[in-house]
Amino acid sequence: MNNSILLEIFYVCVGLLMYLVAFNIIKDHTSPTRIGTTLFWAILGTIFTFGSLLPGTVVGILLIIIGILTATKQVKIGKVNAPKPEFSAAQAKVLGNKVFIPSITIAILVICIAKFTNFSGTVAIGIAAFITIILTLFITKADVKTVSADSNRMLQAVGVTCILPQLLAALGSLFTAAGVGDVIATNISNFIPQGNILIGVTAYCVGMAVFTMIMGNAFAAFSVITVGIGVPFVFMQGGNIVICSTLALTAGYCGTLMTPMAANFNILPVALLNIKNKNAVIKYQAYVAIPLLLVHIALMYFLGF
Repeated sequence: MNNSILLEIFYVCVGLLMYLVAFNIIKDHTSPTRIGTTLFWAILGTIFTFGSLLPGTVVGILLIIIGILTATKQVKIGKVNAPKPEFSAAQAKVLGNKVFIPSITIAILVICIAKFTNFSGTVAIGIAAFITIILTLFITKADVKTVSADSNRMLQAVGVTCILPQLLAALGSLFTAAGVGDVIATNISNFIPQGNILIGVTAYCVGMAVFTMIMGNAFAAFSVITVGIGVPFVFMQGGNIVICSTLALTAGYCGTLMTPMAANFNILPVALLNIKNKNAVIKYQAYVAIPLLLVHIALMYFLGF
């Protein structure tokens, strides 16, 4: 089975999961936003399940409808069956450090599958996730129904931010096609002295971090900032393309640690753990991200030239 078929299967699985969320919400007659929230998850499920068959215009219209539902605050969390604190505490004692096995396993499997097979990285994630689900059920002795129940709870907790990664990645491509990188290069050239490597490297790394904070995705920021800053002020000054571009991408991840736009990393844990301060994760990660960004600047300057 080739990559495209497997990838399509995984997209359909995600879509079916979103249909399940929509089904659970429509049954909750106590929710004042039941119709809007159901529509949101049903439309999103349709895009994931039938996206390859639908015309691009139709998908665009569906996304606009999702945006309207979100802007009018018609999408809210419905009724979910969260585990009781007593049960969670008892399970924590029973499992102990075994709870980390699935997380470590999925990471190892993704690397091994992507490196030693012909499957793409995205497909590797899907395969690893499926295997890890089975492993998790075996370790926890949980019922299969728990998978659907907790998946429903997680998606509702994340809410509308679950679509951010896809939209931000598309926005990055749109910015590149629109020539935003060229505009940035023109404006930056008025401030950066030509031939000053340290300032060029600093602008490249900081620009990646800041633009990633805006986009929520380092991959989306990479093409724009590399065209606008990396090429004229780093690579054309003699910077090693492999070293500097790699460090630029990871410098962008420093921005990922400090933005709510990176919903998967910074909003999901807050939602799942019911933390009152929505920026709690960002607050503590900033103490690591800022020094790490300075390290990136030093590494690019000393290793990239």
